[in-house]
Amino acid sequence: QVQLVESGGGLVQAGGSLRLSCTGSGRSFSTYAVGWFRQAPGKGREFVASVDWNGGETYYGDSVKGRFTISRDNDKNTVSLQMNSLKPEETAAYYCAARRGLSGKYYSENDFTYWGQGTQVTVSS
Repeated sequence: QVQLVESGGGLVQAGGSLRLSCTGSGRSFSTYAVGWFRQAPGKGREFVASVDWNGGETYYGDSVKGRFTISRDNDKNTVSLQMNSLKPEETAAYYCAARRGLSGKYYSENDFTYWGQGTQVTVSS
């Protein structure tokens, strides 16, 4: 079992950048694939990015490709999401999620077992 805590959210102007972090508990964090999702008010949860157990494989939602970068540091039990060129429509609560397994090739929230509480990102126009 793993517990996840997100940090790094906040208010940023359109075109700006933020870096989110997801810190996992436990010694086996490296055996989990990790994903980031976001949910805007009144909308469903949207896949943003995922990473496999050692950072060798990364996957992105179409709307963030080329602007967001997911990475992980297993020594620090941390997965980061660097977000550049942010847009107002990307205002949402951002969640990290984990599932046991090496591959990161998962895009659905139903594929992930453990979830953090979320961190709010607000992009002003």
